[in-house]
Amino acid sequence: MTAFRIIVPTVVAALLAGVVPVAAEPASRHAKGSFDVSTKPVEQDKGDGSTLGRFSLDKTYHGALEASGRGQMLTVGTEIPGSAVYVATERVVGNLDGKAGSFALVHRGSMRGKDLSLIIDIVPDSGSGALKGIAGRLAITVVDGKHQYDLEYTLPQ
Repeated sequence: MTAFRIIVPTVVAALLAGVVPVAAEPASRHAKGSFDVSTKPVEQDKGDGSTLGRFSLDKTYHGALEASGRGQMLTVGTEIPGSAVYVATERVVGNLDGKAGSFALVHRGSMRGKDLSLIIDIVPDSGSGALKGIAGRLAITVVDGKHQYDLEYTLPQ
């Protein structure tokens, strides 16, 4: 414990004095484009008040992300139109801003009438190839029936 009391203040003092370099956070980048998506029902379980569903997911990304995505989606729909949730996992393989590799995404979405929530994160430590260490979040918008993405990401230096 005595060594800890001596080392910590020494390291803090060195950091404040600029003696120990602190790694800079990598700059966040944006990759934008469109994608095509196809879902196929795998299983459905209807019950009182809700329907559970499972779907296969296939995507083709265009733009700064030239890739294919494959995944599985679980859904819960209710008897109220416009009220549902989904979770999904997806592996994306291709090129991101010219860097070849893959990474995985985790989706969490819910809707209740006009209240929508969609969070899609890159799965930590899922990057491979030139995308090893990738982190970030994907945003999706639908304009005139066409799916658009904005992938905000960082890569280690």
